[in-house]
Amino acid sequence: MENNNRKVILYIAASLDGYIAKPDDDLSFLSLVEQAGEDYGYNRFIETVDTLVLGRKTYDWVVKQAGQFPTHGKTVYVVTQTARPPLGNIQFYTGSPQTLIAALKSQPGQNIFIDGGAQLVNSLLQHRLIEEFIISVIPVLLGGGISLFTAGQPEQRLQLLACQQYNIGLVQLHYRLAGNN
Repeated sequence: MENNNRKVILYIAASLDGYIAKPDDDLSFLSLVEQAGEDYGYNRFIETVDTLVLGRKTYDWVVKQAGQFPTHGKTVYVVTQTARPPLGNIQFYTGSPQTLIAALKSQPGQNIFIDGGAQLVNSLLQHRLIEEFIISVIPVLLGGGISLFTAGQPEQRLQLLACQQYNIGLVQLHYRLAGNN
C-alpha cells in the first residue's frame, strides 16, 4: 500500500450519550453487547491495519483485564508521559501524538488504528488527523464518565460511508472526514 493511502482510523465504542468509559475508566458497559461469535466487524477491520496507537490508560485497562495487550501481530504505540522500554512489538511513545502520526503516515504500510482513549482522540482531532471514524454505539445511557469528544474541537464535516444495525441494539457508524478520499 502506498503512503498516501495509509489512513488514520478511529475504531471505538461509545454509549449513546457519548461516553467511552464510565467514571474510573470503567469499560464494563461494553459487556452489554458481547455475543458469542459476533465481533461487529473487528476481525475484518484489524486485517486492514498494521499499526495501533492508543493512550496509556486504555492500554493499562486492557492489560488489567486480559493480563497482556493483544497486539494481533501489529506494531503498537502507547502514547504516554512516562518513558518505558519496548515490550515486544509494543513501543511506549512519549512525544507528540501529531509527530507520531506524521512519522507513521510518511512510511509505507497499512492503515493506522486509533484505539482510544479520549485524550489521544481529541488531541488528534485538534489537528484533523483522524480520517475515518468507526463508532459502535452501545445501547445504554451512562450519564457520566469519559466523553469521546470534548468541547473546543474545530468543526469537521463527515461523510457517512456505512451504517450497520445489529439485533442486540448496537449500531455501527462509519464516517470519513469530508474532502478525504
